[in-house]
Amino acid sequence: MDRGSSPAPRAFDRRAIPDAAIEGRWKAPDGHAIRRIDWLLPRGALRGSLLFLPGRGDCYEKYLEALDEWHARGWRVTAIDWRFQALSGRGGGDPWTGHIDDFEIWTTDLVAFWKKWVASTPGPHVLIAHSMGGHLALRAVAERRIDPEALVLTAPMLGILPDAVPPSLLLATARLIARLGDPRRPAWKSSEKPGALPGGRESLLTWDEARYADETWWREQRPDLAMGPASWGWIVAALRSIRMLAEPGVLEAVEIPVLMLATRADRLVSHRAIAEAARRIPHAELVTYGPEARHEILRESDPVRDAALARIEEFLDRHAPVVD
Repeated sequence: MDRGSSPAPRAFDRRAIPDAAIEGRWKAPDGHAIRRIDWLLPRGALRGSLLFLPGRGDCYEKYLEALDEWHARGWRVTAIDWRFQALSGRGGGDPWTGHIDDFEIWTTDLVAFWKKWVASTPGPHVLIAHSMGGHLALRAVAERRIDPEALVLTAPMLGILPDAVPPSLLLATARLIARLGDPRRPAWKSSEKPGALPGGRESLLTWDEARYADETWWREQRPDLAMGPASWGWIVAALRSIRMLAEPGVLEAVEIPVLMLATRADRLVSHRAIAEAARRIPHAELVTYGPEARHEILRESDPVRDAALARIEEFLDRHAPVVD
């Protein structure tokens, strides 16, 4: 497959909010404002309702192209920021470090939003989530706190690299380092300018140079989107949550159909952990890419991205049929 940029620009403008979409805010039960975007009416025949959840440090602007394509296929589409990132505030000691004390804060937000969203939108209801968002979505499903008809996970964060190190050792080490100072401090240095994208980051995320450049453009237009490294507190919280999902019987109890798309070339999350989770979930399907795909499969070059979107749609057609 072509590893370069898309051969020609598509009609969709990835650097503009579509006319059909509405940006707004949802207030969590504790009053915290969570940013959202909605395509209220699908183009063409109604297919159902689709909720998209981004990854760590992400913003929904990066996924406008995919969101609008799902809308064009008949879905009533919604995406939200996670609390403490993008334009939904910050939880650390500065405007750039991604911090959380416990992933339970995020799953609680998701459950509250899901209940209101399902009550106000037509079924079937499906959930698509990327990376950290995939972890949180799977956790909420495993805990039987949300019940989508089908779940799609792209490069879900089910293990942290290096995966050759025992998870228990990673957690113990992270806890020790977090206790040696402020757990809100960044776990790594990304660049000399706080919040700026580090050099070489593109090689972790996508082969598509044009789609990668969109993120920089959006950060320039909306500077508060900028986020840098995770905190040591985030690392500890992530490893604790990953350990919870790894406990015997947790994933085996997931009853809904789950599609996972992952790449062996991922340098951010463990493909080994994703494959193991797919083996444990009774109704899971795993699509694995090789060097043609990096971490952000939905923002990859066209051959990979188009195949992924087609696979997702085929999966949803089978497992979330239109309600007459």
